[in-house]
Amino acid sequence: MKLALNLGYWGTDNEAANLELAVEAERLGYDSVWVAEAYGSDVPSVLAWIGARTTTLGLGAGIMQIPARTPAMAAMTAATIDALSGGRLRLGFGVSGPQVSEGWHGVRFDKPLVRTREYIDIVRLALARQRVRYDGQFYELPLPDGPGKALMLTVHPVRDEIPIYLAAVGPRNLALAGEIADGWLAVFFSRRFGPEQLATIAEARTASGRSMTDFDVVACTPLVVGDDLEAMAEPVRGQAALYIGGMGSKRENFYNQLAGRMGYATEAAQIQQRYLARDYQGAAALVPQGFIDDTALIGPIDRIAERMAGLSESGVTTLAVMPMAGTREERLRSLSHAVEALDRSGAASG
Repeated sequence: MKLALNLGYWGTDNEAANLELAVEAERLGYDSVWVAEAYGSDVPSVLAWIGARTTTLGLGAGIMQIPARTPAMAAMTAATIDALSGGRLRLGFGVSGPQVSEGWHGVRFDKPLVRTREYIDIVRLALARQRVRYDGQFYELPLPDGPGKALMLTVHPVRDEIPIYLAAVGPRNLALAGEIADGWLAVFFSRRFGPEQLATIAEARTASGRSMTDFDVVACTPLVVGDDLEAMAEPVRGQAALYIGGMGSKRENFYNQLAGRMGYATEAAQIQQRYLARDYQGAAALVPQGFIDDTALIGPIDRIAERMAGLSESGVTTLAVMPMAGTREERLRSLSHAVEALDRSGAASG
C-alpha cells in the first residue's frame, strides 16, 4: 500500500501551509498528493502550482467536476499539466452533486452514469490524439448542421495514457468505475464495508475482461494522531457531518445513503435533519464515534498502524491521508507519523 496526501479543498488562508505539506510529503517519500474542487478553488490551478514546486510527487485530481468543463477542455488541461510536470498527473473525475451541478454550473443533474461514460470516452479519444467524433446522448461532436469539424489535440501528451480515476459512492457508479476507470477514489472507506464495495468493482472488471491487478484503490482518510480517541475524533466530526448532512440535497445525498448502507441509517437521517436546519454543531455532535473510527485514522501510532494493515488487507492500494490536527506544526508532524505507522504495519509497498 502506497502513502499519499489529500489536501481536500484549497482555502483562502492556508495556501502556504498546504504547499508546505506537499513539499514535506515529497521529502518523506509519499507517492502522490490529491486536491479537490467544489465552488471555490479549482483543481488544475492548484495542481500546476504544486507541480511547479515538486519534482517526483504524483499530482492527483480528486476530483475535477464533470459539469465544470467540457470533456475536450478536461483533456487539454490534463495533457498540459502532465507535460509540464513530466508525466505526474492522475486524472480523477466525478459528477459532483445536484446542488453544485445545477446551482453553480447550470448543468442538469440527470443520468449521471451515462454522462460520465460519455465524458470519459471523449477524454480518452482526445488524449489518444484521435480526431474527436462522438455521437452520444449528452455529447455530439462535431455539432451537426454547423461549421464544426472533428479536431485532434495539437499537443503530444508525454505518456501514452494518463490514468483515469472515478469518485464513486453508489453501487451502480462503483460498477462503472470498475468497468471504465483505472482507479477508484473512495470516501468513508472502512475495513468492514469496503470489501463489499470492492466486490462490486471487481465483478464489473471481470465482466469487462479485466482484473483488479492494475486497479488503484485510493482511500481518502482523515488522520489525527494522539492518545485521547474522543478528542482525536473531534476534528473529523465537522467534515463527516458536512458530507452526511449537507452534500447533495435532502432527497439525493449519496454520502448519507452510504452511511445508511454502512449501518448508520438512523444517525445519518438525524445528522441531515440537523444540518439542513443549519445546526451544524448539533449535526457534528451526532456523528457516532464508531463511524469516525471506521472511516478515519485516529489514535496513537501503533493503533493507526494496526488499522493501516487492515485497510491494506481490505484492498486499499493507495492510502491518501488527510491531516486534520489544528496547527501547522501538528499537521506536518502527522505526515511523518503516518510514514512511521505504515512502516510498523508491514503494509508498505515497494
